[in-house]
Amino acid sequence: MSITATPEQIPAIVNEAKTAAYAAAREYFDRVLGGQDRFACGFAWVNIYGVKGNTKIGRALKECNIRPSYTGGLQMYNPSGFGCQNIDTLEAGAAAAAAVFKKYGFEAYAGSRLD
Repeated sequence: MSITATPEQIPAIVNEAKTAAYAAAREYFDRVLGGQDRFACGFAWVNIYGVKGNTKIGRALKECNIRPSYTGGLQMYNPSGFGCQNIDTLEAGAAAAAAVFKKYGFEAYAGSRLD
């Protein structure tokens, strides 16, 4: 699948990804954790591959605070912006954000690590 977005659409796509990530994280936090920040702590992000930072799309992503990853590609750190430490909640948000990017043809994957 190839990227179907234009550079002008990137801010709206990033906003859609953040909105979906927050909704997924909130739903998980409330439904599974009962609104309590408990269990394993960690971090989550979305890695986007196949986009070079010096292209029009790459520059548009960087303008939306998506930065180069140490492992290659670009990375959106904590896409949900949800205020908790539970790794499962943050992973749910990252997976939702990755799904939005995939919808527009990006090669995107959720990632996480325990703290």
